Amino acid sequence: MKKEKEQSGFEENLNQLEAIVLKLESGKLKLDEGIIIYEEGVKLYQQCRKRLIEVEKKITQLNESLDENEFN
Repeated sequence: MKKEKEQSGFEENLNQLEAIVLKLESGKLKLDEGIIIYEEGVKLYQQCRKRLIEVEKKITQLNESLDENEFN
């Protein structure tokens, strides 16, 4: 259940980040609004990046265990 929540959180954060990018690219925001939204985007990016690093480490560990098992 925790994995589903983490994946859901990642997907949700990614969707929010994409929405922020679209808002910023629209050019319709006032400067102050843009800065606030940009700051939110940076936080979401950091959360997504952290999760991707965790997943990458897990994949590396799994691949290494596969390599070890091939020689046993």
